[in-house]
Amino acid sequence: MRAYSVEEFATPLIPVERPDPKPSGTEVVVAVDGCGICHTDLHLQDGFYDLGGGKRLNLVDRGITPPVVLGHEVIGRLLHKGDDAPISDDQLGKTFLVYPWLGCGKCGECLRGAENLCATPVSIGVARPGGYAERCLLPHPRYLVDVTGIEPKLAATYACSGLTAYSALRKIDIDRDKDLLLILGLGGVGLSGLHIARALGFQRIAVADIDPAKRELAATLGDVMTLDPRDADAPRRLAEAGGVAAAVDFVGMKSTAELAVSSLRKGGTCIVVGLFGGELALPIPPLVQRSITVRGSYVGSLEELRELVDLAKTGRIEPLPVQAVPFEEVNGALQRLRSGTVEGRLVLALSSAVEVAS
Repeated sequence: MRAYSVEEFATPLIPVERPDPKPSGTEVVVAVDGCGICHTDLHLQDGFYDLGGGKRLNLVDRGITPPVVLGHEVIGRLLHKGDDAPISDDQLGKTFLVYPWLGCGKCGECLRGAENLCATPVSIGVARPGGYAERCLLPHPRYLVDVTGIEPKLAATYACSGLTAYSALRKIDIDRDKDLLLILGLGGVGLSGLHIARALGFQRIAVADIDPAKRELAATLGDVMTLDPRDADAPRRLAEAGGVAAAVDFVGMKSTAELAVSSLRKGGTCIVVGLFGGELALPIPPLVQRSITVRGSYVGSLEELRELVDLAKTGRIEPLPVQAVPFEEVNGALQRLRSGTVEGRLVLALSSAVEVAS
């Protein structure tokens, strides 16, 4: 099979030929139709995360070394199954979304359904070969999610950007009719978060992004307050709106996290999602006196993905702008994402099931 692999950190991906995976036991093989391109892929290509203060979290220290076949937003057809795979033969050929955030399957987190929080993860496209390949091997069919009725390239984005946004929003407990929700960053995950928040019934939403085109895109959705986070007047506008009851930082850098925390009213909650990098210093007395909560949110569980897909099937989530790009243009697509010029999401097209616009 064809694949694109990180053969050395901080270098372009290389086209390689790999043996077709053969399932055994409970394993299944998916023929990849499309695979979303995520900002996490850039960190995996670079080989590190920025921790701020000149510090880095090197992936080698986490046991991740090249070669790595990236891609964790996988949509494809069930092609083969092992003899012990608990799925019927009539499911062969059916299209599924792949849940990628696999754990060890044995620890307490995994056993309670939170594999995304496993201390020894084996995620697809990270520790296991991912969807930048024509075939993808999974340990069990329980990681296949039925997305019948959802356009394939859009469905692919739900495995990470959609799931990440949905899981973060589920952690928020505010009055969805009256309280103000602030979303920072309108990249692929943030824009998905805005659409999902509206589908979940959040009525008062403010968004902040440095890109005027992305703010304009958000404004077309309806009654949404738009802010430039660099504007000195932004905190005042948020305060005059009653203060922020909950903020979700989909960027995850020093300046966005600081704005999110400082804009919170008393008792407010800040959820940090993005992994752009940096560090956040919190003076302890105001943290206590304002009774605010700051927490992280990392991707989401298999159950949350199923909930999100069910919500998408109702038609209440406005479709995210998604562009399919040819498989062979993976490096150019990664560079576009790195430059910050992508509105919505990019999905690699590996079969005719995911059409590339002419």
